[in-house]
Amino acid sequence: MNIRTPRARIAAPPCLRPALIAFAVVGACSAHAQQSDGSMQLAQNLRAPSLTETVVTATRTAQPLSDLVADVTVLDRETIETSGATGLADVLARVPGIEISRNGGPGTTTSVFLRGAESRFTAVYIDGVRMDSQSTGGAAWESIPLALIDRIEVLRGPAGAVYGSDAMGGVVQIFTKRGENGVAPYVGVGIGTHSTRKLEAGISGASGTIDYALGIAREESKGFNARTIATANPDRDGYESTSANARLGLQINATHRLEGTLLVSDMDSGYDTSPVNDDRNMHKVHALGLNWQAQWTTQYKTRLQVTDSRDKYETKPSIYLSDTHLRGYLFQNEWRQGAHLVTAALERREDNLENAPIDRQRSQNAIALGYGYSAGGHTLQANVRHDSDSEFGGKGTGSLAYGYAFAPQWRATASVGTAFRAPTLYQRFSEYGIGSLNPESSRNVEVGLRWAAGTSSFSATAYRNRVQDLITFGAAGPCPSTFGCYTNTARAEYQGVTLAGSHRLGSVQLRGSIDLQNPRDLATGKQLARRSKRHGTFGADTQVAGWTVGAEVQASGRRFDNAANTNVLGGYALVNLYASTRIARDFTLLARLDNAADKNYELARTYATQGRVAYLGVKWAPQ
Repeated sequence: MNIRTPRARIAAPPCLRPALIAFAVVGACSAHAQQSDGSMQLAQNLRAPSLTETVVTATRTAQPLSDLVADVTVLDRETIETSGATGLADVLARVPGIEISRNGGPGTTTSVFLRGAESRFTAVYIDGVRMDSQSTGGAAWESIPLALIDRIEVLRGPAGAVYGSDAMGGVVQIFTKRGENGVAPYVGVGIGTHSTRKLEAGISGASGTIDYALGIAREESKGFNARTIATANPDRDGYESTSANARLGLQINATHRLEGTLLVSDMDSGYDTSPVNDDRNMHKVHALGLNWQAQWTTQYKTRLQVTDSRDKYETKPSIYLSDTHLRGYLFQNEWRQGAHLVTAALERREDNLENAPIDRQRSQNAIALGYGYSAGGHTLQANVRHDSDSEFGGKGTGSLAYGYAFAPQWRATASVGTAFRAPTLYQRFSEYGIGSLNPESSRNVEVGLRWAAGTSSFSATAYRNRVQDLITFGAAGPCPSTFGCYTNTARAEYQGVTLAGSHRLGSVQLRGSIDLQNPRDLATGKQLARRSKRHGTFGADTQVAGWTVGAEVQASGRRFDNAANTNVLGGYALVNLYASTRIARDFTLLARLDNAADKNYELARTYATQGRVAYLGVKWAPQ
């Protein structure tokens, strides 16, 4: 049967003992106050970030961390490299508010749940290029190459008033490297368990008015048997991945800049549907962007962007093909006057899906307005947006957020917002589709408290996000299929509290986060599939004889693999160990042991996960 509710992007979370919870909270709160800003520190980073660091994800404009009202985490290149992780989702699983699910090993269908929301409810961008599938909905996390990523910004909470369709749970922005003065080549190699091999190389730099960055990465592994049932092929399900990126910038003069970005990835991974077939996923993605930025006056600047992305997914020997092509146009305007920032944007998005017999297109035109104010400890952010879809008509969204630094190290925040996701072309026009499906929509309210001093920080965020017209796959009805149809019958609520903190105790840097949540179906009261009610990460690292050594624990409570809550996925706790050192002037050695206790656990029922795995890598990067 050709139904693609598969690649089912639904995802994961007794193991969070009181001692771990106490560590997350007490360890973050026991520091001495030293600095004068209440903005949230980046608890997940292995280094202490600067409060003058800027992020762009919250409002699509550059903002210093000290002015943020939104709940944001930043992962830099050092954090990504030290993680030793195989895939993007594995790094994100260590970020507050995120769980993942995977149907087997690296390269197989992966779901990312941000604050418990469906995987398709996270808007994903690579260098400003929107990534999505009009078949399954959501980005192909397993096909975005981690080796080429320089920085990740994670925004928790709906952002429909800024980004339009899809940003109901949050936004993940991915950035590749940008060239800086001089020439900076690098080469990295690594080996690991399951005959895993990695190779990466690149060069970046800038000279005069031109800056550039080029990179290429190759990964392959024999893998392990992904299925735990007798009706599946017992072969090893490995993967091969080849990816590359390019970034070229031209500073025409002091006020005008042109930039082009490109990322391509080709993934071939194994999965099992029968006892004899060597089933293969073949997934190709690309993200192409062209930007022109202009500073017309000291107060006014614009950005004109044209983007093109593709998500092509096919399987063999069973024949299935889904090809999504997205085109985007953005004209962003910013006007700053003292503590005030006014933004206005015109945006167009064109979606195309080929998934035989489907060959359909649609478009969305949008206008968005924003206002920001930051002065005297007060921060205000207001946004409104209207999207007009060629298929279902118009949809308006809005958000309002306020932050107040009521003491030198403390800030309180509160926000409300709405968001939506348009039905995919597959959900409307496949044999399981209904053309009259409504957009899924949400209303979110949250409050937060943040404290930061020196290298220590603590944050607590409580939220409630209610979704109406949730699209699910139900019983047979008005669609042509007798197997079942997509319907707008469900309602869901994502409610919870996220605690995150970091603190230096002597020479040891501690960090941790815990999520206490209740993602549930409002109609049945059942827990949403593959999401836990509690999950967390805790870690510590230090310097010993020229080595950086560390350990982390990833823990998750019980989950269910189905909507009826009858198939239980047990809780688990994973212990990961890592160490790195400079072995010569320009060479760095990284060693990592994941799942050191060889814990047996599942992220999806009947799908295996990796046991104890080791990785050793060396990178050459002239200083």
